[in-house]
Amino acid sequence: MIWMSWRQFRVQALIGTAALALVAAYLLYLGADIRDAYDAYRIRCQSQGDCGVAMARFHGDYQNTLLFLAAGFGLVPVLIGAFWGAPLIAREWEAGTHRLVWNQSVTRRRWLVVRLTVVALASMIVVGVISALLTWAASPVDRVAEDRFSTIVFGARNVVPIGYAAFAFMLGAVVGLLVRRTLPAMAITFLAVIVVQVAAPNLVRPHLMPAEEVAMPMTASAVNGARGLGSITGAAVVKGLSVPDAWVTRVSELRTSDGKDLSREKFDDCFGNPPKTGATGTFGDTAVCLGELDLHVDVAYQPDDRYWTFQWVESAMYLTLAVLLLAFGLWRVEGRRVIS
Repeated sequence: MIWMSWRQFRVQALIGTAALALVAAYLLYLGADIRDAYDAYRIRCQSQGDCGVAMARFHGDYQNTLLFLAAGFGLVPVLIGAFWGAPLIAREWEAGTHRLVWNQSVTRRRWLVVRLTVVALASMIVVGVISALLTWAASPVDRVAEDRFSTIVFGARNVVPIGYAAFAFMLGAVVGLLVRRTLPAMAITFLAVIVVQVAAPNLVRPHLMPAEEVAMPMTASAVNGARGLGSITGAAVVKGLSVPDAWVTRVSELRTSDGKDLSREKFDDCFGNPPKTGATGTFGDTAVCLGELDLHVDVAYQPDDRYWTFQWVESAMYLTLAVLLLAFGLWRVEGRRVIS
């Protein structure tokens, strides 16, 4: 049974192996290039003393390339679910070959378990190898950036992508089992996995562990360190605040010393027509005006030392979902309607 499953999967396996070899070769080259550049910038830092500038330039040289690779890698589980998972069972129903298999000595459940296990393991191996190589190649840049919790970066490093691959494949297989038509199953899987990949980091990941909270004073320098002020609704918010060695998950509106939200009137006065002080910085006179109001924001964050805990917890979550999908498929394949 295992040999038959492998023979039926050999074309996809050969294509995947060829693609993996190309990707691996490029990532090995990129990793060596990044390390050469990192060593050069580190020597410049030690000899000239401008470490901040040197490391910022090093990060800037590779940031866009690595973000592009991470985003592209995020599509690999989507493609696995759509092109390996969805057709695996749906094609059997379209061709009617499932009846031939079930008339042999192989039980339905064994047939399904073997088919899914062989391809699921292949999917996890492919994604695991790419993830390991990309993590290795990008590690000098990640150390400089200190932003391992970034949505795109987190999902393209270490063990989490393996969980994504297992879940995406099982989801595709179960969709194919239910829909029984290859192209509709591929389309549904493609969209469903993308929706999960977008929703989970924003709606689920921040709540996997209780966040730490801190009140951050909004001095003029703190305001100038932000990326933006205000929102499209006119709320008194500060955008892009960071906590050293942490992932910020939530920032409250600007609050006064008694804990109340700053009124929009006072915020608009500082933002639209602040007293002229000649201050410099990103927000200049506005930052000075807000800094004199004794304001703060309540920041919820996850410390950086929880990174691996989040990696393992999220991986376990996706692997659990994959097992539940497998269990549902085994239950469903025993139903009378699936043999029609």
